[in-house]
Amino acid sequence: MMTPDMALIAEIMLYSEGFVTAKLLSKKLTGLFELMIQQLSKQDHYDYGLRNTKSILVAAGAMKRADPAMQEDVLLYRTIRDMQLPKLIAEDVPLFTALNSDFFPGLEIAPTDYGLFQQALEKSLEEKKLQKAEIIIRKAIQIYEVKLTRHGNMLVGQSCSGKTTAWTVLQDAMEALNKSGVAGYESVKQFVINPKSLRDGELYGEYDLSTGEWLDGVLSRCMREACSDESSKQKWLVLDGPVDTLWIGKLSGLFEFTVAQNRCIF
Repeated sequence: MMTPDMALIAEIMLYSEGFVTAKLLSKKLTGLFELMIQQLSKQDHYDYGLRNTKSILVAAGAMKRADPAMQEDVLLYRTIRDMQLPKLIAEDVPLFTALNSDFFPGLEIAPTDYGLFQQALEKSLEEKKLQKAEIIIRKAIQIYEVKLTRHGNMLVGQSCSGKTTAWTVLQDAMEALNKSGVAGYESVKQFVINPKSLRDGELYGEYDLSTGEWLDGVLSRCMREACSDESSKQKWLVLDGPVDTLWIGKLSGLFEFTVAQNRCIF
């Protein structure tokens, strides 16, 4: 079985996204990923394959179109940083930063100023009677950034580590900014389901063997409602529960249909 030439694939994609220095940048990207595979800790959710590479390159292309005057190496560095940092555990962050400095020497990129967005996140925490912890604000921002480039995202971590707080604060902030008329932020309609509390038939739907009729499950009903809503609201299907192979595998087919319809966001 042949191994795909990641550098060549990245080079072609960068050229298609309008990068002039695609050959050099593709080698930096693939070289960085090779060292990350070797030196970073082994985590189940780390992904250095073609799917992750494609997501980064597509995001870099979108950023280039938004700011054509930005230097291409700075643009790719920002994209890698913004899309990889949210996945890393705390122990791997210093090494990841050092590896980036080796491949992009001399680049100093100031942290992005989120202005009204960060203020809205802080206000949401105040309304929930929670402390304005920097880590929660940063994680909410990272969820927003990753969500811009991917339809489906997974928040992983121990219980009581702030996963639910992060996405609910993000939802509140987007709602508040949308009501204030700030461009680029849409209101959110969310459907929260615990997949482990239901049987497969109750979650996805099943045929009644006695009548031959199809009975919708909880998830399929939520999906039907979300896809029939033609408003500009974002629809979040939030499966809040432990991940296992029993339900996540069956969800992949539904997710592929959703992406094709381009209606909902997980």
